Amino acid sequence: MFYTSFQDLSLSQLGFGAMRLPLKEDKSVDEALTARMTDYAIAHGVNYFDTAWPYHGGESERVMGRILKNYPRESFYLATKYPGHQISETYDVRRVFEKQLEKCGVEYFDFYLLHNVYERSIDVYRSKQWGIIDYLLEQKKNGRIRHLGFSTHAGIPALTQFLDEYGNVMEFCQIELNYLDWTLQNAKEKCELLNARGLPIWVMEPVRGGKLAKLPGDLAEPLRAIEPDASEASWALRWLMDIPGVTMVLSGMSDLSQMQDNVRTFEAHRTLSASEREMLLSIAEKLKNALPCTACRYCCDGCPQGIDIPRMISVLNEIRFAPTVNAIMGIEALPEENKPSSCIGCGACAAVCPQNIDIPSAMEELSTRIRALPTWAEISRQREAEQK
Repeated sequence: MFYTSFQDLSLSQLGFGAMRLPLKEDKSVDEALTARMTDYAIAHGVNYFDTAWPYHGGESERVMGRILKNYPRESFYLATKYPGHQISETYDVRRVFEKQLEKCGVEYFDFYLLHNVYERSIDVYRSKQWGIIDYLLEQKKNGRIRHLGFSTHAGIPALTQFLDEYGNVMEFCQIELNYLDWTLQNAKEKCELLNARGLPIWVMEPVRGGKLAKLPGDLAEPLRAIEPDASEASWALRWLMDIPGVTMVLSGMSDLSQMQDNVRTFEAHRTLSASEREMLLSIAEKLKNALPCTACRYCCDGCPQGIDIPRMISVLNEIRFAPTVNAIMGIEALPEENKPSSCIGCGACAAVCPQNIDIPSAMEELSTRIRALPTWAEISRQREAEQK
């Protein structure tokens, strides 16, 4: 197992993410198989385990806590997260934190994260009414949190704002990073920002929820021509090894074969050549069904509604590829007059677009796609109900 240094710790660069644990037919977590996967991981040097309050309806923390009880506490690092990203009427950080310790059966967390700091949740985390960050810093002072960080799906402006305010007390940042999102979600710019701030990078979604582990059509043929026996997932994971600042790569593995394959990939720090990296970026471009926006922002100056059109097109490109609520959370946080649904179809934007994009049609498509997705508030209510 290849290890990376984080302060005075030696971390396996591969971490076991407990968001996509194996399931039984009734959709409950297959704890016996999860235990076998954990046994294999630890036997092969994996020492970092990541869970969170909402994963598997609250059962992920319990399952991982019971399984890890079989190992000496000092032999692994356990991470979980505070769910301030969920939309709720109140936020009781003390109650949740104490419950998490109980569920996981531990006296402290090695790593603790603010879960998904994004455009709407920033105000929850900074709120003096809820006192979330102050409370967590107090727990760190008391030794119940060893290292405090945050995960994020925020855009660059919101991420920069949060770092300006709290970057001095955050020790690491977890972002969605893979060779597709390098451009699709501006992950390149996020990495550059975090490197400039000196924050180590934790990676989530390294194979994009499995989409980069099973490429459609013949897109994987160039990879097989180079290494016939290498999995498509291993290419995606190796692509990350050259990114400056990447310290931890979390993979949400769902069966033992995935664990075995990923462990093999991280047995050594085997980076890709420049031509191989470019080949993966070329595959990413073929995966997209994207409008060719270059974010020149010519369209923004004359928009009577003040819509951030390049940002809206970026979101549209994202949900064309994978229609998930993560893509639209930032839009939900906008004032109604700045959402794509406020577009009046005047065409001033399209008239000056160097790429000849039919922007009014794009705003209409985005609005339609957003209406077809559940809101983050609806998902939050469902997750709260699952916890009870």
